[in-house]
Amino acid sequence: MRDAIKFRASPRTYRRHRVQFNDWVTALTIIVGLFVTMACLLGGYVAMGGHVEVLIQPWEFVIIGGSALGTFIVANSMPVITDSGKAVLEVFRGSAPKERDFLDVLALLHALMREMRSKTRTEVEAHIDAPEESAIFQAYPKILANKDLKYFICDYVRLILLGNARPHEIEALMEEEIQTIGRDRLKPYHAIQAVADGLPALGIVAAVLGVIKAMGALDQSPEILGHLIGAALVGTFAGIFMSYGMAGPIASKIKVVREKQNRIYIIVKQTLIAFMSGATPQIALEFGRKAISSKDRPSIDVVEEQAIAAPVKVAAE
Repeated sequence: MRDAIKFRASPRTYRRHRVQFNDWVTALTIIVGLFVTMACLLGGYVAMGGHVEVLIQPWEFVIIGGSALGTFIVANSMPVITDSGKAVLEVFRGSAPKERDFLDVLALLHALMREMRSKTRTEVEAHIDAPEESAIFQAYPKILANKDLKYFICDYVRLILLGNARPHEIEALMEEEIQTIGRDRLKPYHAIQAVADGLPALGIVAAVLGVIKAMGALDQSPEILGHLIGAALVGTFAGIFMSYGMAGPIASKIKVVREKQNRIYIIVKQTLIAFMSGATPQIALEFGRKAISSKDRPSIDVVEEQAIAAPVKVAAE
């Protein structure tokens, strides 16, 4: 029954379900990784004869987490703070570009290059001056919703239409803008990595405060004093674990996702520069396809079928 349903579904629908499944796998992988880390950590501690209730020191976590959050707010502007929240959500959603996203970009570029070869400048400018009203852009809603990518494509297609700039000049300008976009998109990574680097020190601060509290109870019984010192040491443990077991890995994942997102701009650059240098639209797409990671790179046959043969029809399904 499942096989019948899969074969009755259109290829576009099947790919969409596959992307949604991959998104769930990405989030599940992160959750499973954190679970394995906690299970091994606590399991090993209990196996050594430790008592888990000793680790339950909420105020130590308040000191460390609150201090980390406060320093994060002080060190970053509001756009970076909000973008950091967005970046963390992208990690759990698996928002890195996939084969379908690369195919959409290649198909859109192929359609625009065909227009530039066969239509007048005025007709092509109608697409890039008002992309929201363009049938070509409307066929690719994800690109249309991505304002940075949309304007990047439109700006350089407009420069190509002007005809006064040389390919190497446009390429240099593209590379500079791509580097700027990359730096902006990696700001959340640097912000969260800075917090991860500071968490061990904040754990020591929490531990020192706990020791200060313990020093005020030297007249108490050894049992009470031992409990206070143990609670203080939990701060050191928590700071180190939150750094290397949570914040650091999430920051690294943000970097991977954002660098993959930036790869799309390189694909656009390679394709348009090849077109400016005299390549046909089909050959120019091959320059862009080769800029895709081998893991996500569609085959030549897939590109011909879904990006060259009938790009608008496929994207609009």
